[in-house]
Amino acid sequence: MKRELKIKTSFQPDMIRRQGYPVEVHWVTTEDGYILEVHRIPNPGKPPIFLQHGLLCASSDWVMMGYTHGLAYLLFDRGYDIWMGNSRGSTYSRNHTTLNPDTDSEFWNFSWHEMGHFDITAEIDYVLEQTNNTELVYMGHSQGTTQFFVMLSEKPEYNAKIKQMHALAPVAFMSGVRSPLALIAPFVDQIEWIMSMFGVDEFLPSSGFMEFIGQALCNDGAWTQVICSNVLFLIVGFDSKQLNETTLPVIMSHTPAGAATKQILHYAQEMNSAKFRQYDYGYFDNMDHYGQHTPPQYDLSKITAKIYLHYSENDWMSHPNDVVELFEKLPNCLGKFRVPLPEFNHLDFLWAIDVKELLYNTIFSLLNRE
Repeated sequence: MKRELKIKTSFQPDMIRRQGYPVEVHWVTTEDGYILEVHRIPNPGKPPIFLQHGLLCASSDWVMMGYTHGLAYLLFDRGYDIWMGNSRGSTYSRNHTTLNPDTDSEFWNFSWHEMGHFDITAEIDYVLEQTNNTELVYMGHSQGTTQFFVMLSEKPEYNAKIKQMHALAPVAFMSGVRSPLALIAPFVDQIEWIMSMFGVDEFLPSSGFMEFIGQALCNDGAWTQVICSNVLFLIVGFDSKQLNETTLPVIMSHTPAGAATKQILHYAQEMNSAKFRQYDYGYFDNMDHYGQHTPPQYDLSKITAKIYLHYSENDWMSHPNDVVELFEKLPNCLGKFRVPLPEFNHLDFLWAIDVKELLYNTIFSLLNRE
């Protein structure tokens, strides 16, 4: 029996309206039944740009810093039609044609492989159809880059639909990860078993409780504000000078935005294997899934789209050495650009005080090359 789509009043579009920009909400259904909410700042007739968020985040990443710092607004003001995707399982994409995310464990049986194979392919096709274009610019942050590399490795025909791709904090190879999240990697098999036994399918779901924490503990004047920022830094790297702490309540009300536990485990596997490859179901179960005992590696040689990599030295999730390895294996990577601030971290790509001067102006310049 088909589930009725639950259309809610979305937080993200409300933020955009309050900034004085137009906004549209669209829904895209994937081949495997997930219903994804896509947000648009419409600029009809202008070149489309598709923005894809990272792990535990949502499309709100691109707008929550306001029109002076939000990449979506800055691109719109430069004459682009802005589309923002939301991955399955995140705040705005908890819908399916038959499965209920609150009661059906099967809803959460996905990693970022499915997001690349099904989600962004469906969203890109939808955007191109709606705008009557044959190609678009893709910009992704963190997991948004992983999904892109999966997509073009699995479906190389999509290379022709990408005018440019800008990878912010690219994540494919993960040998150099410095985040404490790497501590779980050696125990990934045990963690997977424990999670399955307790039915823990969703990792860090977004909730009213997190919003309450953000408002109560992270406001200006609260002695606990430093704890909020340090929790974020513990995961992605320290750079307190680039975080406007008055924005912490906003950040905490939108982040984390939910993910499948399998996404986290897949990344942990990448840290262990030092390879960019599909989900590892185990020596014997891999035979059922892939016809071989080890997961297939993604064939990066199939990625011929024009790609620009943007990275930083203090990114605990995207080590410069891993970026170099990715750069060397992409056939048409036109450049890798290091952010000229040693302290710049993984989330500074979205929320840094000086992000426009340190990063976005470079992107704007590269867009003008086409």
